[in-house]
Amino acid sequence: MVDENSIVNGRYAYARECKWPIEAIDIHHIFVRRSRAKRFFLYLSVVFVLSNSLFIFLYKSESISMLLWSFVLSGFFVKLSLWKPVEKESVIIMPALGVQLETHYLSGRIIRRFFPLGKILRPVLLECVTPITCYWSLSLVVRDEGELTLVFKELRPPVKMLVPIWKALCATVDDKKGPDTDDGS
Repeated sequence: MVDENSIVNGRYAYARECKWPIEAIDIHHIFVRRSRAKRFFLYLSVVFVLSNSLFIFLYKSESISMLLWSFVLSGFFVKLSLWKPVEKESVIIMPALGVQLETHYLSGRIIRRFFPLGKILRPVLLECVTPITCYWSLSLVVRDEGELTLVFKELRPPVKMLVPIWKALCATVDDKKGPDTDDGS
């Protein structure tokens, strides 16, 4: 069952899944919304380039190179439209065990990363600034890791979708009680 507190914008959709009691497993998904207009434009441009090259090839016998270039160009357009083959990224919070990060690709491949709760020191929200853009990212400070671990490796969801996940991660890390956790004393 998907929570009624879903958030949707132009590129992404956030959903919190509650199949089990909230104390057992808390699942947060960020879905990539696919645009039908973009897909239609892609197919239209591929058909246009192929038909144009076929027309040139049939009416001018020395234009085989034009036909080959049109195939290369069409392949480039297809690759460009499928640049982000990610379907969704998920954060599965298991308060008794740890946090599992999943990336689901359109091809069906799933990459999973698991972090035991005792190794997670803190979840942090960071503002990333590049010369071209500025965006927010959610990261985990993990013990014995040299650098921050990005929660969403492929996607860049807006901060309003990251805040509920960050709050859930903070609540889980702050409530951790176990024999292998270090409470600073």
